[in-house]
Amino acid sequence: MANSRYGKTTKVRKTTAELADIVIRPIVTEKATYMMEDNKYVFEVVKTSTKPEIRAAIESLFDVKVVKVNTMNQPRKQRRVGQNVGYKPQYKKAIVTLAEGDSLQSTFFPDL
Repeated sequence: MANSRYGKTTKVRKTTAELADIVIRPIVTEKATYMMEDNKYVFEVVKTSTKPEIRAAIESLFDVKVVKVNTMNQPRKQRRVGQNVGYKPQYKKAIVTLAEGDSLQSTFFPDL
């Protein structure tokens, strides 16, 4: 994919096995389920991954066309068990918008 502003290419130079390790799991929450109606899917990804790597990983894993990738680093949250105070781990979340006509509904919900 060429970046027209700078004239550089942003080609991902990773094998399919390395790309498969980028996506940790899909996030299925109430909000994420509503986003599926707009053809947007939410995944937890490796913290060091970039948007072009996430795009290439989703396209190679599910054979779909990705239009846009939005990422966010979720903050760690404080949790308490009795007197002990700890933190949930911090993670990176990616919202992937698929092209019109592509869907992952049959992958996530095969019975529907």
